[in-house]
Amino acid sequence: MTDEQLALAAQAGDGGATRQLLEKYKNAVRGCARSFFLEGGETEDLVQEGMIGLYLAVTDFRQGGMSFKNFAYLCIRRRITGAVKSASRKKHLPLNRGVPLPDGSDGDIAAAGDPESSLIAGEEAEEFWTQVRGSLSASEYESLVLYMEGLSVSDIAARRGVSVKSADNAIQRAKKKIMQIVKG
Repeated sequence: MTDEQLALAAQAGDGGATRQLLEKYKNAVRGCARSFFLEGGETEDLVQEGMIGLYLAVTDFRQGGMSFKNFAYLCIRRRITGAVKSASRKKHLPLNRGVPLPDGSDGDIAAAGDPESSLIAGEEAEEFWTQVRGSLSASEYESLVLYMEGLSVSDIAARRGVSVKSADNAIQRAKKKIMQIVKG
């Protein structure tokens, strides 16, 4: 059976046809998802969105227009780009960049420790940032600071006058270097 015939059979209630199409195009979904970055998420989140797009392609396909393959790619890409755009909206910044509260069970910051502990923690943080500044290039440090201020990668690229890829690479390098500092 052709993909178009499978889609029509799936719409008629053939679960086997649905599974066959989902299985056939799952690698296409993965390939499409890998080309995007989801702020605050992982590639698997985008794969799930792409699979939803593929399922919608199966249920919404109409014969007489484009081929099922092209329609499926269009639905997958639209669903993934929609998820990326939605996640990058400013209203999601608290969720995407959230930091867990200290161990105080009720969320009260004062419950995290006494003033001496707070002072020591502040000194350790200052030492950490001194180490970070020494480890990062000027480009990496500037990109990281802008990223921590809540700017998107494209906004950082525009502000620094570099390509989006260059800004993203600087942020990723900075993250890796910070992880090395944290680990030891």
